[in-house]
Amino acid sequence: MTEKILILDFGSQFTQLIARCVREANVYCEIIPYNKQFTIDPTLKGIILSGSPFSVNDEQPPLVDVAAFASKVPVLGVCYGAQMTAKVLGGRVDKSNKREYGRAILSIIKEDILLKNVVDNSQVWMSHSDTIATLPEGFEVLAKTESIPVAAFKRITGDGFPLYGIQFHSEVHHSTEGKKIISNFLVQVCGCKQDFTPAAFIEETVAKLKAQIGDAKVIMALSGGVDSTVAATLISRAVGKNLYGIFVDNGVLRKNEFQQVLDIYKQLDLNVTGIDAKKLFYDGLAGKTDPEEKRKTIGGLFIDVFQQEASKIKDASFLGQGTIYPDVIESVSVHGPSATIKSHHNVGGLPDTMKLGLVEPLRYLFKDEVRRVGLALGIPHDLLFRHPFPGPGLAIRILGEVTEEKVTLLQDADYLYTQMLKETGLYDKVWQAGTILLPVKSVGVMGDERTYEFTVALRAVTSVDGMTADWAHLPYEFLANISNDIINQVRGINRVVYDISSKPPATIEWE
Repeated sequence: MTEKILILDFGSQFTQLIARCVREANVYCEIIPYNKQFTIDPTLKGIILSGSPFSVNDEQPPLVDVAAFASKVPVLGVCYGAQMTAKVLGGRVDKSNKREYGRAILSIIKEDILLKNVVDNSQVWMSHSDTIATLPEGFEVLAKTESIPVAAFKRITGDGFPLYGIQFHSEVHHSTEGKKIISNFLVQVCGCKQDFTPAAFIEETVAKLKAQIGDAKVIMALSGGVDSTVAATLISRAVGKNLYGIFVDNGVLRKNEFQQVLDIYKQLDLNVTGIDAKKLFYDGLAGKTDPEEKRKTIGGLFIDVFQQEASKIKDASFLGQGTIYPDVIESVSVHGPSATIKSHHNVGGLPDTMKLGLVEPLRYLFKDEVRRVGLALGIPHDLLFRHPFPGPGLAIRILGEVTEEKVTLLQDADYLYTQMLKETGLYDKVWQAGTILLPVKSVGVMGDERTYEFTVALRAVTSVDGMTADWAHLPYEFLANISNDIINQVRGINRVVYDISSKPPATIEWE
């Protein structure tokens, strides 16, 4: 079985970054709320205690039995996790004279396997208002900074496994040797084999899917996106033609996307039926201008079409979904544990009404891991690394009413924009790019003719996860060339503008 690390979440904004560092070291890990019960079994190699917005000196701080954990497996406390470890085991944690936030220099006092090959006087990132004043008996200091005497420590006496604490955030980019410290904990301290690779994941997942599904049939809605395509390919590896994929053309896909995606599914030997439902969606969207109304219309019609097609597949037992790990992590809010699990990828209403069991092979993978698994499965690079695309498609990039004529205009303009980004090597430098058709016509001149046609806005942003985004500083020459191409080649558009708004305050999409 796959060895794993458990990360106990105390509400830090950086908890997922810890998990990313662990996964990048080819070690499997899971995040759970600090107060959730779990079993310590032979697969568990160690526990990491996350940071937190809380103080250990609050009236009712979140606490765990660190000593009990460390009697079974190695433990590493990060920031709040380190301060809590010191406090509950008999040390003293005081309010800092000033809030310590930002860069600091880590001075190594004593050599240890946790700090193996870590460069002395490297930069670390602080984010705390408390500091460890006195360590518990049986502990020693491993490193300090100019402002705090205990930046890293370990237990040197007593029963149990290695117990460490670091008072800085090793998981963030600004801690230059941070990933090395986490890797040392995983490999040197916990003895992890680092065998969580795409190939190993595929082999183990396909075996689990075979055991879960057996000879039953699986129905799955496919979008042509990364998650659903990788999930479907894994399920197909397990059950072959017993996977019944349904790909719906809702009329607001990218230019030629419907056929291109079906061709890719055929190459991957996926059993997928393509449904041309454009007219149904255009009729449903007629007269609707409110963004939310458009979204609900597309979502509702999709469920109707999917259920109608799914009903033709007799004796299906499972519903496949492309749910990924950020959608299912139980988060801890600053006001206490939250049991709410997000379900962005769930097809609304389907599991309840269709009485199907869920199959979610990507449930514990991050997006970048999904892409790596996709590459190992032989899925084309262009599909795996294309920009995010909104669920309602071009319907929310057409401001106002959606018509077939407007969709064609936008598809043509967006195709030219995307192709030029790729041809100039800019596509992979941009997190997301898209074209927006504005409900505005303006006067133009083409040759000796006066025109009165639509305006499009080009959007391109740089981002890590879409939570915040900056407008991409595309070269003036590129903007001039793409403006000329769109105006010259797309009849009906005579003006091109470029959106230089960042998020916040703007959003990436316009609707």
